[in-house]
Amino acid sequence: MTQNAVLTKLSGKLLSPLISGPTGKAGRFGFRGELGLEFPESVAGEARPPLTKADQVILAAEGEQLVFFAAHVDSLAHLDHIVAMMGDALVPAGKYFLFAGNVDFSKKYAVEVGGVSWNIYPLDEATVWNELLDLLYLERGDLKKASAEAKVDAVVDAAAKYNGKLPVIPYAQALAEMGAVKVPENRPV
Repeated sequence: MTQNAVLTKLSGKLLSPLISGPTGKAGRFGFRGELGLEFPESVAGEARPPLTKADQVILAAEGEQLVFFAAHVDSLAHLDHIVAMMGDALVPAGKYFLFAGNVDFSKKYAVEVGGVSWNIYPLDEATVWNELLDLLYLERGDLKKASAEAKVDAVVDAAAKYNGKLPVIPYAQALAEMGAVKVPENRPV
């Protein structure tokens, strides 16, 4: 088996892959790269860059289930696009992390969308990968010589045991509390 139902469903939306395919664990498929969330209308079949995307995406699928997802988005409101895109592949037992650029740095919480819990964290100048390693207590040195696929497996396996005990707030409240989207180009040097 060289492809997965979830990755096939997302075909054309998975961009700039570092890995995309089977990992070391039987039946698990992984992806690291970018995920296009909104695309402009295609004229004459040409490919256009996405209007909105999730960066630093790490996902793992087993069968028709998305068992792990982590990404950075500019705005927490983009979670709606992710949930709509993933649909039934999201399962209550999955581990889902969203790092948003417009979440207050003093806030970390869980929100439930469609019966699925999402761990929401702020992110500014760090990377999703490094934040996950810290969050899941994984040592960078232990992963240094591992393949890209084995690294994804290590993160997914550690996340399966993760129980962050974050305060649960309604998604509507999280959206109301989010700040303005930061535009890196307007930042002082």
